Amino acid sequence: MGLGNWLRSIFILHMFVATPSSSNPERLAQISAHFLDYAREPEISEWMVGIRRIIHENPELGFEEFETSKLIRTELDKMDIPYRFPVAVTGVVGFIGTGEPPFVAIRADMDALAMQEGVEWEHKSKIPGKMHACGHDAHVAMLLGASKMLQKHRHDLQGTVVLVFQPAEEGGGGAKKMLETGILENIDAIFGLHVSPRVPIGSVASRSGPVLAACGFFNAVISGKGGHAALPQHSIDPILAASNVIVSLQQLVSREADPLESQVVTVAKFKGGGAFNVIPDSVTIGGTFRAFSKESFLQLKQRIEEVKWIKVIDFKLYIIMALALENV
Repeated sequence: MGLGNWLRSIFILHMFVATPSSSNPERLAQISAHFLDYAREPEISEWMVGIRRIIHENPELGFEEFETSKLIRTELDKMDIPYRFPVAVTGVVGFIGTGEPPFVAIRADMDALAMQEGVEWEHKSKIPGKMHACGHDAHVAMLLGASKMLQKHRHDLQGTVVLVFQPAEEGGGGAKKMLETGILENIDAIFGLHVSPRVPIGSVASRSGPVLAACGFFNAVISGKGGHAALPQHSIDPILAASNVIVSLQQLVSREADPLESQVVTVAKFKGGGAFNVIPDSVTIGGTFRAFSKESFLQLKQRIEEVKWIKVIDFKLYIIMALALENV
């Protein structure tokens, strides 16, 4: 089964990461071989695929992952793996090993996206308007598989592996809320990965330097003065102002960012008006911005704020703006 082979390959990466260092190369090679042998067992692959399909059929949005979290806890109970719950509403944090340092964490996100699944197949989402379109169902299955393998070889660990099942990765700030609980304070290293359709099945890809960007979100309500579309001179048009803001935001990356530093600004929400002949009182726009360095990220945030204020002042409107930041 292609998916099973692909998942096993990802788990093997985690196993090597979690395997303790040893002064005896032969002993280390033996432990690695045991992990590989266990990962190749068909029942492990079939079990992981089954977990993934259950979660895929029952997607839950950020901080609403109650059934997903329940499934995770049920499986951890079957493996006799201790855990803490709730962490950041629906999060689960498990522990395998000696309970002593070093502490190495493996992280998987749990939440789905608010979108309709359009593919007809046996395990299609059963929840209208929600689906696992970003692979978090696979991530949970992968971490549970890693948990099973690590628990079987827990006596070979020289330290503690911390299993982090994170809620609300899709814009809800779940990682930040988990950090605020303090449960990850003693972690020496943490590993996470993401599925990708661009990588061949059975492969694991990485590179030096940052791989995933920091992500921020913005939302702005631009308020003007509504009126009849035939008499625009008596109105202050928030749609025109918002359009100018959007065009200016696109220039932040193309004209101000270093071409060698990847940055993104996307306006993905525009709400305003409900009639073809009425200028609305207000318009709401929102979107996301991303960058790979803290300096670039904060600069982008500052410029988004400045562009909005400048453009709104030009049109004699006022703005209510909120920016939410999350490192992912």
